[in-house]
Amino acid sequence: MESWPPGGSGPAEAGPRLRGLRGADLAASASLLSGAGAGAEAGCSAPAVAAVLPAGGSGERMGVPTPKQFCPILERPLISYTLQALERVSWIKDIVVAVTGENMEAMKCIIQRYQHKGISLVESGVTRHRSIFNGLKALAEDQPNCRLSKPEVVIIHDAVRPFVEEDVLLKVVTAAKEHGAAGAIRPLVSTVISPSVDGCLDHSLERARHRASEMPQAFLFDVIYEAYQQCSDYDLEFGTECLHLALKYCHIKAKLIEGSPDLWKVTYKRDLYAAESIIKERISQQICVVMDAKEDEEHVGHRLEEMLKNELNHVKVTSGRDLQQIILEQCYNFVCVNVMTSDFEETQKLLNMLEESNLSILYPVVVISVQFLDYESVPFGQKMENLMQIREFAKEVKKTNILLYGLLVYYPQERITLTITKPEQRQELKRRKKLSAY
Repeated sequence: MESWPPGGSGPAEAGPRLRGLRGADLAASASLLSGAGAGAEAGCSAPAVAAVLPAGGSGERMGVPTPKQFCPILERPLISYTLQALERVSWIKDIVVAVTGENMEAMKCIIQRYQHKGISLVESGVTRHRSIFNGLKALAEDQPNCRLSKPEVVIIHDAVRPFVEEDVLLKVVTAAKEHGAAGAIRPLVSTVISPSVDGCLDHSLERARHRASEMPQAFLFDVIYEAYQQCSDYDLEFGTECLHLALKYCHIKAKLIEGSPDLWKVTYKRDLYAAESIIKERISQQICVVMDAKEDEEHVGHRLEEMLKNELNHVKVTSGRDLQQIILEQCYNFVCVNVMTSDFEETQKLLNMLEESNLSILYPVVVISVQFLDYESVPFGQKMENLMQIREFAKEVKKTNILLYGLLVYYPQERITLTITKPEQRQELKRRKKLSAY
């Protein structure tokens, strides 16, 4: 077993809000699990929680030479997204990944490249159950030179289910602490039928009475570890359902938790494209407008911000007054308006901050640099020459996964300014114009 907590202080995505039934109760439970709740202060011990991810599959059903857990989505391995989803949950203390010996170095590189924290690696077995068992052994405190400690509750999750949310994890952990075992389920999409030996229909199941077993699942550690210790070779070789092992060997009936639609498993090649679409949609839900003009100054750049808010009503549009905080909250889309300078100084400042933050390690960052130009003050040809500078910026920052685009808005200053201001402001601008003519 190898422990791999890489150095550096990489960005950690803020956990999603707890949602679903009894939201206040869930939030309180999460606070207790993280040790920050009133119960913890009163001396109630929060259960220690760890997670095991079997990641030794070959991805035969995907039909590609690379195991699916290492297939790239937006140039980042799928398993890295799953690790990120678990890492952002503060009350999960340890994550054990079971990976084949031949992929051990590749997994170490992924951990280091994307600055994952608190990950321990063990060698996987030849089957899913054997891989999980190896992960549990690493947590059982009976391994030499092991930094891990035995948890009270262990989560078992698939390395290729990257969209698991904190509320689902919390529900299965809470239920497992009470019942001994718990797992997420989903309604069946298709009816399950049983064929006869000669390939004809034997019988079908009533779909409404059955559910699909999904991940994550959670167990009291002693329950699932005892189940695996007693497990037959047949179950270790051909079984796939962990909840069944707890029932068969420990007589623990698992509590079933209704899961969300995004718990689906990346199985086929087409699922990679679906996962990419979901990720793009998630990271495109916020835009930050950065401008070097004061908020109370009249400039067409402020009109651009207003238009973005009106036109993109499903996207959160914010002003970059505190860039450090906005970057910390992990916004991946920026519109940078250069008003006071003509050499993209505001854009360069933003790019420097983004590079220092390492934000683009996780997802691509999009920056649109906007330059407004009054065509009466600067010749168009001269401005286009200056605008070519942004191409050089774009080439450099693309190496760090920042996608930079330039936009030149060429307009008559007076006409647009009069269009965007209020009636009383128009009169004042006309008065100033008249005075400046003398």
